[in-house]
Amino acid sequence: MLGLEDNKKIVIVGIPGVGKTTVVNKIAEKLNQQNKSVSVHSFGTVMFEEAKKSGVQSRDELRKLNVEQQKNLQKKAAETIANSQEDVIIIDTHAFISTKEGFYPGLPNYLIQILKPTHFIAISAKPQEIYDRRTNDDTRNRDIISIGSIKKELDVQDAMLSSCSVLSGSPMKVILNDEGKVEKTADTVINAIGL
Repeated sequence: MLGLEDNKKIVIVGIPGVGKTTVVNKIAEKLNQQNKSVSVHSFGTVMFEEAKKSGVQSRDELRKLNVEQQKNLQKKAAETIANSQEDVIIIDTHAFISTKEGFYPGLPNYLIQILKPTHFIAISAKPQEIYDRRTNDDTRNRDIISIGSIKKELDVQDAMLSSCSVLSGSPMKVILNDEGKVEKTADTVINAIGL
């Protein structure tokens, strides 16, 4: 077990189609094998559990809520996650949410202050791989996309995460998740967080 001062709160972001959730699950599996206590919190799922109380039917509806509604849900989710006590707390989220009002930060400063992350990791992939993964994913109701819009999303993600790093004083790293290389990607993340 890590001492309290050594606990890690890792924010892992990635635009849809980079394989973030698969990588996060692999990281948790590997850390458990190292006898570390690990909790994984999908920020969107925690938000959705709260939103269901207001009649929201699916996670994909979250990004269609107005900014004020999203802010309230984000704050409640951050407070829930911040109470976790494990050696490694992984916060699986997005650096931004695409709304009709524009790109809304997934981790505005007030959330960073609640969560107090020790590391920021962006899982990335080549735009064509992301496009192919999204196009072939029939489990989600995804918006229509192009390679150009994917490149823009990656740029916005990097800008948002850089800001989070500056505001928190915690390091940030972008890690490429090449097709079929989940093990290697998970090892790279574990190395980056010093475990």
